[in-house]
Amino acid sequence: MVIEIKISDEVIAPQSGSTPMRCGSGALVEFTGIVRGTEDGCEISALRYEAYQPMAENQMRRILNHLHETHPCLRVKIVHRIGVVPVGEVAIYIGVESAHRAEAFAMAAGFMDRLKQDVPIWKTEVIP
Repeated sequence: MVIEIKISDEVIAPQSGSTPMRCGSGALVEFTGIVRGTEDGCEISALRYEAYQPMAENQMRRILNHLHETHPCLRVKIVHRIGVVPVGEVAIYIGVESAHRAEAFAMAAGFMDRLKQDVPIWKTEVIP
């Protein structure tokens, strides 16, 4: 499995369809996480993300490799933004390419669940 990970303060540009499919691919599942205007019932103007980057990237790789054992995929691309991310902008993009849709959906969902639990990326609300 090819793994691409980028953690950056750069705006995440639209990714949809930008990943060329490999021979043998039958599915490309994409998830884009967008900052919404409320967090825990309070109105916010942005989220501030901080990360311990080397550890975060290593942990993301471990999670993806572990999930690959039960949900084999061909390629996974993760782009996670750090710094202040205003409401309406993209905080995370996940693209998963696999032979079949079930593996791609399971990889994307499993990664998001584990990301929030196990990866040293923290968010705080920016109140208007």
